[in-house]
Amino acid sequence: MLDFYLLLGLYAVVGTGVSVVVMRKNAGQSEYFVGGGAIGWTVSAMTYAATTYSAFMMVGLVGLSYASGVGALIFELVYLVATVILLSVYGGRIWDLSREHSLVSPMELFRIRYGSHTAAAAAVVAAIALIPYTAVQVIGLAVILEGYGISYPAGVAFAAVVIGTWTLLGGLRGVAITDALQGVFMLAVAVGALIWAGSEFQGFHLSRFPNAVWTPAFFVNLTLPWMFFALTNPQVLQRLFILKRRSDLRKMVILFAIFGLVFTLIVTAVGFAAQHGTLNGTFPAPDGRDQVIVALLARMGRALALPLALSIVFASVSTANSILLTLASVVSRDVIQRRGSALIGRAVVVVLTVVVAFFALTRPTALVELSVASSRILMVFLPLLYGVLHHKTGGPVVGLVTIIGGFAATLLFSSIVPAHSSILTLVSVTGIFVAARALTGRRSITGE
Repeated sequence: MLDFYLLLGLYAVVGTGVSVVVMRKNAGQSEYFVGGGAIGWTVSAMTYAATTYSAFMMVGLVGLSYASGVGALIFELVYLVATVILLSVYGGRIWDLSREHSLVSPMELFRIRYGSHTAAAAAVVAAIALIPYTAVQVIGLAVILEGYGISYPAGVAFAAVVIGTWTLLGGLRGVAITDALQGVFMLAVAVGALIWAGSEFQGFHLSRFPNAVWTPAFFVNLTLPWMFFALTNPQVLQRLFILKRRSDLRKMVILFAIFGLVFTLIVTAVGFAAQHGTLNGTFPAPDGRDQVIVALLARMGRALALPLALSIVFASVSTANSILLTLASVVSRDVIQRRGSALIGRAVVVVLTVVVAFFALTRPTALVELSVASSRILMVFLPLLYGVLHHKTGGPVVGLVTIIGGFAATLLFSSIVPAHSSILTLVSVTGIFVAARALTGRRSITGE
């Protein structure tokens, strides 16, 4: 295991070095949080991909594909197609707004139409939703480290230190550069894993769709929040602010789509191969689907297992970095309402890192469902974004009623009818938004 520890240490040192090199000590918030809006399309696409395709993929989706069959692939492809469509339709308009209003925090989109109180409320909801999602990345990393003899608490501590340090030092530029490098590495190693799995288990078992797991209700409940991920999740929405030129958006989307398609096909195929091995008696069923990748790593030769384990570490760190940076921006600008220096933002990064680490220590299971639950909460933003992009009216009452009412409805439906909570959340939050606009006479008041 010494070689793994050495590689892990080298990774931490190199990533920290990159963060130090790009660090700008006296950077303002625009530079720290969105790179001054001057990031090229290639790096923008790769940081978008690395932010999206996290430990959820190689840990959660491999396990889900193994346990449930081809429905896992359909589920993830629906997300990809929906994301490409949403970016193509709305990406340019969001970029225009970011320049027109000098946006840094994604919640400042709500400030345009609904005022500062709505932006602050949205920031609080985003933190509630994204702290567990960030913890998923830490959990995925710690699970992998556990397989190499590092205790789970020590793995969480390592993840927290690396994620917090890189975000604190490098800001968006450091995160984007390390994301791009990590994304290329993740894809290359995943190809190797697929070749090995196909050879090791001599086939792929896809199951049918629908099946006992992928019932129509389960599919809709899991997929619906994922379809709107590109608009409702602040960490990827903010990625549209960083692009240097509007004309580069199309190239960014195409590169992301290619990466996403290839990576999704590879990751799910690894799970299908492992299931084929179980059915043929060559791969004992692991204790829980999130342990599938751990069991696969134990069977692989070290030449592949070590880089694959590191690629999961990379995926976890890249996504967590991005979320922490986004949460720090919304807390700084929308809750504390401090603009200018990035010092407050850096302090918030430290606090959030500690909170995420403590949440990860509780070790919740079912990483896919936890990730989707976070996106389900963030669906409360969808009608408000629609209002920003399509309407000229709004006001603080519309914004606050939609945020508070939608959040309450999400918690209620998730508790009493979890199997249908996604569709009920979407219907209810849309209804609340429409009713609030009607009752306020659609007045063009922002409260600013």
